[in-house]
Amino acid sequence: MGSFVGYRCSICHKEFAPEEVQYTCPHDGGNLDVILDYPVIQKYVSPQQIFQSNESSLWRYLPILPVREAGYFDTPFHRAGFTPLFSTPSLGKAFGVDDLWVKDESRNPTASFKDRASAVVVARAQEIKAEVVVTASTGNAGAALAGMAAAIGQKAVIFAPRTAPPAKIAQLLVFGAQVILVDGNYDSAFDLTIQASQEFGWYCRNTGYNPFTAEGKKTAAFEIWEWWEKQRKLSSTARKLVVFVSVGDGNIISGIHKGFKDLLTLGWLETMPRIIGVQAVGSAAIANAFQSGTEKIVPVAANTLADSISVDLPRDGVRAVRAARETNGTYITVEDTEILTAIAALGKVGIFAEPAGATAYAGFVKAAQNGLVQSTDTVLVLNTGSGLKDVKAAMQAVQEAPIIEPSMKALKQYLER
Repeated sequence: MGSFVGYRCSICHKEFAPEEVQYTCPHDGGNLDVILDYPVIQKYVSPQQIFQSNESSLWRYLPILPVREAGYFDTPFHRAGFTPLFSTPSLGKAFGVDDLWVKDESRNPTASFKDRASAVVVARAQEIKAEVVVTASTGNAGAALAGMAAAIGQKAVIFAPRTAPPAKIAQLLVFGAQVILVDGNYDSAFDLTIQASQEFGWYCRNTGYNPFTAEGKKTAAFEIWEWWEKQRKLSSTARKLVVFVSVGDGNIISGIHKGFKDLLTLGWLETMPRIIGVQAVGSAAIANAFQSGTEKIVPVAANTLADSISVDLPRDGVRAVRAARETNGTYITVEDTEILTAIAALGKVGIFAEPAGATAYAGFVKAAQNGLVQSTDTVLVLNTGSGLKDVKAAMQAVQEAPIIEPSMKALKQYLER
């Protein structure tokens, strides 16, 4: 389609041609929004064409993405996105909400939401003939890049904190990426990655830095929109849609907001859904800014068991604040104990969420208890990753299994207790 026509700075709003910049605004360091050629898209594409597509991945939305089809149809690269939505009425009714859904991103090829961004960034890397793609990650973004890169033979380098969960590090290594553990936190790895990309000419995938990450993440909004259009036709009531998203560096929530804004600009979306961001109390820099009524992101000393959203200085904080503010949403903070409770609750309806994914559900629970959602709302909670990513945290959410002798006598004694 050739729909990618440039960038716009989210801070100063200056526009740039595609060849003028690559990562952030050269004037103020602001995150860049990708600009699409909306009139051309409107002329040649319709929602009906997309809805009738047989493609069951994020690539069904290729006409409204800023990259060309990268091929590799029979590889995991071409299976990112198009994740299922599960109805969970028992969870919703417990808090007075009739229509609660969970979009389960653990069904992606490397079991997290980050496959969306990595697929699009790797496609962009192929277009610009980048030899190496590098990223900083607490695990999921790195695993996603390693997996997508491995699927098409792209070289990848991952910087991760040495404290990242072992299961996530194992994914990086098994996928064959060059993995370098940093004796520091995510922010330290982030800064080192940028320095390395500048020194060696590597293409940097860093979240909240590379504009194409949000373009991958916005595909979740496209899927929600397509699902919501079908739901509205089936429902006789005019429900409002509320989306709960866990937030760390802010790129997922800003990407989803960008997707909905693209659809509004195209005239394909009638009403913007409310977007509610959820942060851990121990990593709440964006929530703090939202509640103070500003866009000034003040760093925190992040401390939460939800490693995927544990960030001192969110790199996409301004756009993340706007995602809630511009959609009549809000920000909610939850304790680690509430996150663990949410892991167990989601497990009881067959969804195994890692702490960051369960954070969104914990935020829904608090919102429902505080009257921030209505009984007639349709609520969608985004589970961003699999519980298998962090088994240690999962075990804290449940009671340990008993150990008995292998006899009926021992079994009966246990059951009687």
